[in-house]
Amino acid sequence: MSPFSLVFIAVLGVAFLLFLVIKVRLQAFVALLLSSFLIALLARVPLQDIAGVIQEGMANTMGYIAIVVGLGTMFGEMLRVTGGAERLADTLVGSFGKERAQWALALTGLIVAIPVFFDVGLIILIPLVYSLAQRTGRSLLYYALPLAAGLAIAHSYIPPTPGPVAVASLLGADLGWVILFGIIAGVPAVIVGGIFFSKYIAGKIHVEVPQYMMLENQTQQTEDDFSRVSKEPPSFGVIISIIAIPLVLILLNTIAGVVLPEDNFVRNLLVFLGHPFSALLIAVLLAFYFLGIRHGYSRAQIQDIATRSLEPVGLIILVTGAGGVLGRVLVESGIGDALAELMAASNLPIIFLAFLIATAVRVSQGSATVSMVTAAGIMAPVVEAGNFSAPLVGLITIAIASGATVLSHVNDSGFWLVNRYLGMTEADTLKSWTVLETILGVVGFLVVFIISFFV
Repeated sequence: MSPFSLVFIAVLGVAFLLFLVIKVRLQAFVALLLSSFLIALLARVPLQDIAGVIQEGMANTMGYIAIVVGLGTMFGEMLRVTGGAERLADTLVGSFGKERAQWALALTGLIVAIPVFFDVGLIILIPLVYSLAQRTGRSLLYYALPLAAGLAIAHSYIPPTPGPVAVASLLGADLGWVILFGIIAGVPAVIVGGIFFSKYIAGKIHVEVPQYMMLENQTQQTEDDFSRVSKEPPSFGVIISIIAIPLVLILLNTIAGVVLPEDNFVRNLLVFLGHPFSALLIAVLLAFYFLGIRHGYSRAQIQDIATRSLEPVGLIILVTGAGGVLGRVLVESGIGDALAELMAASNLPIIFLAFLIATAVRVSQGSATVSMVTAAGIMAPVVEAGNFSAPLVGLITIAIASGATVLSHVNDSGFWLVNRYLGMTEADTLKSWTVLETILGVVGFLVVFIISFFV
C-alpha cells in the first residue's frame, strides 16, 4: 500500500476512535481496542497475526506502567489520608504571607499533584482557598486559579502522575528527562497562567464562595477524615523530603547515564536506585513508615489505605495499555514508517506535530489522559523510526502533555469539577478555567519548542 493510503487509514482509525468515545459514549479502553482492530484490518495485517500484535502491544506497555502507576498511587493516597497535603499547603501559605498567597498556592498545587491526582488535590485543598477568599474579600478566582494551575501542570507534566508516565512509556522516553523538562516548561506556565492571568481575570469576574459548598464543607467528612482526627499530620520537612526522593533519584540516574562511564560502580548503583521501580518503591516504603507508622497508623490501616488506593487506577492502566496496542498496530501495519516519511517530507518539526495531534484529540473528546495516550500511540512509531536523542524524546513527551492541556471545555470532567467547586456559570468557567488551561498548554509548548532547537 502507498504511504498516503496508510496515513489515510491512520486518520480514519483515529476518527473512528473519536466517534466511539464522543457519539457512542463507549468506554475509552474498548474504543481504543476496536480502533486498533479496525486499523489492523484495513492495513491488511494478516488475520492470524492481529491477536498477537494486540497482545504484544498491551504486554509491553502494561509491564512498565502498572508498576509505576500502582506505586505512585499508593504514595499519593498515604499523603492524602494522613493530612500531608493540608500540612504542606498551610505551611507554604503561612510562610509566604497573605500578600503572596497566590505564589504559595501555585507551589502547593505543583508539589501536591506530583503524587496526588488533580481532582483529589483540588477537593482536599479547596477549603483553604475558600478561607482565604472570605478573609480578604477577593474573588475566589484570585486564589483558586493559582492552585488549579499548579495542580494541572504537575498532573500533566511531571511523573509519577499517570499521564506523563503513560506517554513516556509509549515513546520510550527517559523519565529523568521528562521530569526535568516538565519542571522547566511547567514553572513558567504556572507563573504566566496561575499568577498573572488569575490576577487579571479575578479583577473581571468576582466569584464568592458558593453557599452549597460551604454547607458541604461543614457537614461532609470522609471516613479518612475521622480516622485521622486524633493523629498529628506529618511535618512539612518530612513531606517535602519523601516527595523529592524519587524525583531526585530518577534525575540522578539520568545524569549518571550521561556523565559516567558504563562500567562505573556509582553509575550502576544510581541506575538501580534511580529506576522508576526502585525510586518509587523506596518512596512508598518511606511513606508507610514516616507518614503512617510514626503517626499512629497501624499496619492493618496502612495495608487498607494502600489496597483502596489501587481501586480507581485500574482504568488508567488499561487505557494506557490500549494506547500501547494502538502504537504496536501502527508499527506492524507499516503506518508508522509512512507517518515518518510524510512528516519528513512536510518539514514539520516533530515537537509541533506532537502538540497538534494531542490538541486535536483533546478538543474533540475532552479527557487529558486519553488525549495523551492517543497522541503518544500515534507518535510512537514516528519516534521509533526517527532514532531521536533521549532529551528530544523527553521534549516530545511534554509537547504531547501541553497539547492535552489546552482548551478544557464542556466535554472535560475537569471543567465541571472547577465549575462546581467555584460555583461559576458555564460562561465564566470558559472565560477563566478554559483560558487558564490554554495559557498553561501554550506556554509549556513554547518552552519545549525553543529548547528543542538546542538538543
